[in-house]
Amino acid sequence: MPVQDTLITDPTLRQCLELASKTRQLCQEILSSLQAQAGAGELPESALIDRSKQQKLLNAYLTQLKVLHRAAFMSAREAKQTTTEARQEVDRLHLQLQNLFYEQRHLRGEIAACKDFPSVPPLCKQCCSCLLHHDCRHKYTSLPLISEEEFLALHPDHSNDSPHDLMIARLNNEKAVREDLERQRKELLAKKQSLIAENKKRKDDLASLDEQLKKFIESSRSIQTTFQKEY
Repeated sequence: MPVQDTLITDPTLRQCLELASKTRQLCQEILSSLQAQAGAGELPESALIDRSKQQKLLNAYLTQLKVLHRAAFMSAREAKQTTTEARQEVDRLHLQLQNLFYEQRHLRGEIAACKDFPSVPPLCKQCCSCLLHHDCRHKYTSLPLISEEEFLALHPDHSNDSPHDLMIARLNNEKAVREDLERQRKELLAKKQSLIAENKKRKDDLASLDEQLKKFIESSRSIQTTFQKEY
């Protein structure tokens, strides 16, 4: 009897089920023959030969079923191992994504702090002298820039600059740092989107694989029941 279940697509499993159907049909034929010949006395030689052929065919079917069942069992084990490895990879990507979230949160905090800096007006020509007087300080003097000593340690080429040029250099350095932070934010955002898409794809693949494995295990229960019977 052919297998009509279209949900089973694995060739080995379909072959196993088809062979099990043939074996069941042959057993029914043998039982029907035995019931019909019960009480008929001694059977003719042709009937005995037919019965012997049927028994040999049944034994051959059972042997093939054992081979196919073992192959199906090994295939299920390999599928389970593949699922486990794929799940471990998804867990690794998820952990990496969480680390990116933490790093993004930190950078957003740094960017927010930069955006809260006071606005910087254009420097006037008198800055060289007026910076030394408290009554003539501009708003940029309240910016939380790195100290002049730290800036000169990082950029010794400005050690001979005038106070005006030195302040411009420090402000330009602050601008470059902010732009670099913004660039890092955009790169991390792009990487985050890529990881989210990859993580979703792997989860979908795992869900599909788990569903196929459940169907495979469910369909093999009838075969296990057959082998547990005593003949």
